Amino acid sequence: MYKDFYRGKRVLVTGQTGFKGSWLAIWLHELGAEVIGVALDPQTDKDNFVLSGIGKKITADLRADIRDGEAMKRIFREYQPEIVFHLAAQPLVRLSYDEPVETWQANVMGTINVMEAFRQCPSAKVAVMITTDKCYENREQNHAYTEDEPMGGYDPYSSSKGACEIAISSWRRSFMNPADYAKHGKSIASVRAGNVIGGGDWAKDRIIPDCIRAIEAGQPIAIRNRHSVRPWQHVLEPLSGYMLLAQKMWDNPTAYCEGWNFGPKMDAVVPVWDVATMLTREYGEGTLLDQTEPNAPHEANLLMLDITKAQTRLDWQPRLTTAEAIALTADWYKRYRTEDVYALCVEEIEKFIKR
Repeated sequence: MYKDFYRGKRVLVTGQTGFKGSWLAIWLHELGAEVIGVALDPQTDKDNFVLSGIGKKITADLRADIRDGEAMKRIFREYQPEIVFHLAAQPLVRLSYDEPVETWQANVMGTINVMEAFRQCPSAKVAVMITTDKCYENREQNHAYTEDEPMGGYDPYSSSKGACEIAISSWRRSFMNPADYAKHGKSIASVRAGNVIGGGDWAKDRIIPDCIRAIEAGQPIAIRNRHSVRPWQHVLEPLSGYMLLAQKMWDNPTAYCEGWNFGPKMDAVVPVWDVATMLTREYGEGTLLDQTEPNAPHEANLLMLDITKAQTRLDWQPRLTTAEAIALTADWYKRYRTEDVYALCVEEIEKFIKR
């Protein structure tokens, strides 16, 4: 897909031990990149990062906290990356109610620390900063958000990501302005994706991991927000967009350094209950139990992204329908206990590319 662009490139990925980060590290490694990963320890022994063994394959698998600005600068100085994908974050809405300060420290100050290390590193040319679709001021209307709409966020997680977007915009305009590219040589963009699913995700309070844990335990699947509507997409969809964007930024540094949405098509915006129903059908097991919590902490019920900009300016398109994304996800969870997980991930990447 990337015409050998990544072969030999030094690529730093923050959050490679996480769900999305592990898939990105695998894909970049398969493309011949020299991957430097920076993250905290994985959450469980069943995480895709652990089972795939990608940490043993990449150039460097480092443990560091993005809240430690000096550590970030040391790593950038030592490894001199050329391209940066920043994924490390506290990514859970409900956890952010329990740990609001930690969420803001990791998401906002962590992002600023990575940007500071990036702008002070001579070799670093391109940075893609991953935030979320929840960064928008969501009015829960039947309306898909475009990249120029206001940032906001109700809960601590969403608001921290809105603040990240404001910080990224500020650093770009203040220190890495496209008009002054000849002086600084940096190109930085932010990217926003919808609810991402795929094999190897075991995070709490996410519908697919909740389903698989219940199925494996022989218990009914408790659905706490059955009517919530989300833009569902397989993990490889936004990752393909991030990687394409980085390539475009490398080739034309001043034309693409801005915010981008990488969501699914509108027919992939479906309720949580429907997603769980499709997963159990594909997996071949599982029964659903409606446990909608009327007094639960606030989470958005409706959120959609407008991806016209990525479609027209990057020539990026979602490849999978919701049903195909769920089928690919169920396939990983059915096979991970008996097969080589790295080979399984590569097989799914190849299936995705062929779409």
